[in-house]
Amino acid sequence: MLLIDDDEWIRDSLSFFFDAEGCKLRTFETAEEALKVLRRQHYDIIICDYRLPGMDGLQFFKHIQGSHPHAIKILITAYMTDGVAKAAKKLGTDELIAKPFTSEKIETSLTRLLGNA
Repeated sequence: MLLIDDDEWIRDSLSFFFDAEGCKLRTFETAEEALKVLRRQHYDIIICDYRLPGMDGLQFFKHIQGSHPHAIKILITAYMTDGVAKAAKKLGTDELIAKPFTSEKIETSLTRLLGNA
């Protein structure tokens, strides 16, 4: 799994949670850092924050749309609007999760999405 969020607390807490669950989570602070890795490595699950320094989460998902069409894509945001939701759906994101959220919310969403995969 790959997580992109500029909030260190979110990166650390989700890393700790998924490590305890036996899942490997690689984290990045910016979309640009993640794009460099995605050129060389494939991830089955990509979780990205909407508001990031530089490229935002919607731009990031647009950028990887053709190269990672089968990855499960989750957008997390504290800025939930109809416009963000419509844009995320148009880009093929599988889930939109509002902040604040719990690790259990992410786990529940992933369990459901993986059941549909």
